[in-house]
Amino acid sequence: MDVLARNNVRVSGQPDGPAMVFAHGFGCDQNMWRFVAPAFEADYRVVLFDHVGAGASDLDAYDADRYGSLAGYADDVVEVLRALEIAEAVFVGHSVSSMIGVLAAARAPETIGKLVLVGPSPRYIDDEGYVGGFGAEDIEELLESLNSNFLGWSSAMAPAIMGNADRPELGEELTASFCRTDPEIAARFARVTFMSDNRADLATVGVPTLVLQCSDDVIAPDVVGEYVHERIPGSVLVRMAATGHCPNLSAPQETIDAIRAFV
Repeated sequence: MDVLARNNVRVSGQPDGPAMVFAHGFGCDQNMWRFVAPAFEADYRVVLFDHVGAGASDLDAYDADRYGSLAGYADDVVEVLRALEIAEAVFVGHSVSSMIGVLAAARAPETIGKLVLVGPSPRYIDDEGYVGGFGAEDIEELLESLNSNFLGWSSAMAPAIMGNADRPELGEELTASFCRTDPEIAARFARVTFMSDNRADLATVGVPTLVLQCSDDVIAPDVVGEYVHERIPGSVLVRMAATGHCPNLSAPQETIDAIRAFV
């Protein structure tokens, strides 16, 4: 299989430059990086892609077993980077792709040299001694609602995830992105995402890591960003003025500046 076609890979910028790879979150696609990625094309080989099941990826490549955990998505990332003969990339992962990047870096350390985690969460469900932001019943209700009425769920949840109620067009864009996703695949990816527990993987990170934490993030609250920072050795935590869960759309310049200062 052509992994570049499978993941709808797009490469721009400097062909011989260091690589910067952007990975989108749940319900999104590579278009969510359109305000951020071009800022790095003058200095980097910029790589954008869609997770299988999202955007213009090959839907025929979706396999419920392979993508029954985040490991399958991490394997895709490694395959894409190896196909492009990339080493020591800066991997920028938004939301669930933050943990996908952590897993990919562990699987193929030669491919990723730095991690930028935007709104990361290693576990969304509260646990003894751990605050993830959601109770187990909250997540089950969320997943049940998504299964029974995906379009309605998208219309209700996307604006809350985006935040920035004073800029409704942002929530509308995220709603539209959710609604373009195959409902069955979205439901499976949601379960994989919200039931995941990658807390133990944080200590395995051995590359420089930036944690970008937004204000008023209902998906990954401040305490979660602090947890990730504390458990990734030597990581840098930046608390952003941006609100909500998608600073790549709501505050692209602040996101660009934070990444640039780190790399």
